Order: sequence, then C-alpha cells, then structure tokens
Amino acid sequence: MSEALRVALPTAPAAALDPRAAPPLPLPTVRPPLLNAVQAIEAAHAFAASIKDGAAERDRDRLLPIAEIERFSATGLWGLSIPQAYGGLSLPWTVIAEVFRIVSAADPSIGQIPQNHYAFLNLLRAEPDEERKRYFFGKVLEGYRYGNALVEVGTKTAAEWKTRIIPDGGGFVLEGTKFYCTGALFAHLVPVVMRTEDGAVLRAIVPRNAPGLTVIDDWSSFGQRTTASGTVRLDHVRISAFDVIGLNGLGDKPTVYGPVSQIMQAAIDAGIAAGALADTMEFVRTKSRPWIDSGKEKAAEDPFTISQIGDTQIRLHAAEMMLERAGRIIDEVLLDENPESIARASIAVAEAKVVTTEVAMHATNSLFELAGTSSTLGKYNFDRHWRNARVHTLHDPVRWKYFAVGDYALNGTPPPVHSWI
Repeated sequence: MSEALRVALPTAPAAALDPRAAPPLPLPTVRPPLLNAVQAIEAAHAFAASIKDGAAERDRDRLLPIAEIERFSATGLWGLSIPQAYGGLSLPWTVIAEVFRIVSAADPSIGQIPQNHYAFLNLLRAEPDEERKRYFFGKVLEGYRYGNALVEVGTKTAAEWKTRIIPDGGGFVLEGTKFYCTGALFAHLVPVVMRTEDGAVLRAIVPRNAPGLTVIDDWSSFGQRTTASGTVRLDHVRISAFDVIGLNGLGDKPTVYGPVSQIMQAAIDAGIAAGALADTMEFVRTKSRPWIDSGKEKAAEDPFTISQIGDTQIRLHAAEMMLERAGRIIDEVLLDENPESIARASIAVAEAKVVTTEVAMHATNSLFELAGTSSTLGKYNFDRHWRNARVHTLHDPVRWKYFAVGDYALNGTPPPVHSWI
C-alpha cells in the first residue's frame, strides 16, 4: 500500500530547480458535496457565472486559474461519474457533458482542466483490483484531483511512449518526460502512462509533490493559454505496486474509454462556440454600428446580420443536440460494454465532435464579421475565442472522424479502440 498516498503528499525535491517548476500543491481541505443531476447543472451555471468576467484578463495576461480551480473542485462537479458502489451517484454522461459545455462557454481553459481527471475515473472502472478502485475513487470524494501525464514529444505517434517503469524491490521507479500535461499543475495525483515491453499499458498514480516529479509551466500555445498543458518530468520517481493501475490487467472486456474522452472534447468545443456567439450578440446589440446601406438605426436590425446570427444559432443547437445524443448512447453502452456497442458509441461521439468543431470555428470567425472592426480591439480580447477554438479543435483531427463514420456506415468497419476516437 502506498504510504505516500495514504499518509501525506511529500514535499517536492529541492533538486527540481527549473525556474518554471510549479510549487508544491496543498492537500485538499474541503470535502466536495455529492450532487444529483439538477444540482450539478445548477452548480455548473453558478460556477460559470463566477468565472466569466475574468476570462479575458486571465487569457490576456496568462494568469493561471489556481483559485478558480479550487472553487471548481469544491463545488462537487469533479466527482459526478463515481459509481454508486464506491460512494458516488454515477450521473449520466448527458449531464457530465453538459457541465463541461456550460463551464467552457465561460472559460474553456478552465473547462478543459478536469477532462483528464474524468478520463482516468472512467478507466478506473475497469481495474480488476477492488481495493485499488475503492481507494482511488475515494480520493476524489475527499477532494483530490487527478491530472495527466500521457503524451510525449519526439515519438512517431501520440500512442508511443519512452517513459520507463523499472522494477525496484517491491515497487517501481519511473523515468521519462511528458508534454501536453493538461491538469497536472492543478492535480494532487498525476496518472503517468507508459507501455511495458510486452505491450501492456500501465498508469502509475504519482503524488503531484512526489520527489522526482516536476511539473514545468512551459505551455506556450496561442490558445487555451491557461490550461498549463506543459511538461511533467520524472526523475527516478519511486512508487509502490499498489499505485499502478492495470498491473494485473484492466479486465477482459473493452471499455468506452475513447468515447468518454472524446465527448468531453466535443463539449468543450460546443462551449467555445456558445461563448463566442453570446459575445457576438451582446456586441452587436450594444456597440456595433449599422452598415451604411442598411437603412437601419441599429446594427441588430440589419437583416443580413440577423440572418447570419440565425445561421450560427441553428448550427450551435444542432451541435448541442448531437452532443446530447452521443451522451445518451454512451449511457446506454455503459449498461452492456462490448465491441459492437462501443463502436456505436465511438461513431456517435465522432459525429458530435465533427459538428462541434465546425460550429466552434464558424462562431469564433463570424464574431468579427458581424460585430465589426471595433470588436478586434485588444481591450475586448475577443480573438481568444478563435484562438481557443483553433487550438482545442486540433485534439484528434476531425478528418479521421469523417473517415471513421463513413467506413462504419458504408462497410460496417468498427473504428479503432483507443482514446482518440
């Protein structure tokens, strides 16, 4: 049993002297409430309202939302998927996806940060060791957050890893470097992914403040700027065998790990579109001038502006309906996970991801056309909507989703089983 987890999170080592290294993270002090579906949606709207006004400033000055994440976590919105058998309420994915959409409409950087936390909780359902499951689900009920150390740079594909897990007495040592580690800086526990020589994929659950684990704040993308999706470095990090998920296999049956991971991405994109459209309409109503040939007193009376707002609204509602449909299918599949049902869920989520990507790019681009030149001024920072959409929609290219949907419809070919579809 991991004393590092059960007793306290140790202090980060003095050897991690990179000036960009994040400081140690305090332990949780608040036990989040359990929320039913109605309470979850209400809490999401309330939290979104509390962060919306600061979103432009946080993006402009790249102010990491440390206090905001603590408040987000304290709402109980990070524990919605925990199974009832392990102390949770196991809310449906229609609700969880809607929570992601609501929060992301206010600030998609904050909306993205729990994505890997929820992806890990979904994977944990398949862990055959009951003690591990009860323990790691229980940490969330105590207020702990999971992060992410999955992808590496310099490998042939995103599914290849150089990180090593080395037997060391009764435990293991981890060595490697990860990037795109969204959530790690704000996490208490960081799942680190590696592949063994025989091809098995393992996840080592490492305390964020463990000696040898360094979170480096070197995320420099022009979008989703405050997700802190930078580097995690592992220098001779010691863990126990208990802290390795999948060490005894993840069960014989496949899981909906991919569709669950992807529906959160789609929900974030839908939220970006909703936020951009809301800002477009507010600006057109209050600040934009009517075009000189329109003969109208107000920009909001321009028939071409009205028509294009209607077009975006229809696209957004279609995307939201596709998102809800995908959530319903995931919820159905969770009752009977098998290769056929998982393929159905993957395709449904792929379809949703296509339309949420398209509306996110459309809404964030048309904002400036409809609101006018003054909407490009730096004081509004509306370009963050386009930057966020462009960067976030690069997760898992939709050109491959068109192919997966078409091949499934035309030839009955199931999509691959991984977290990117």
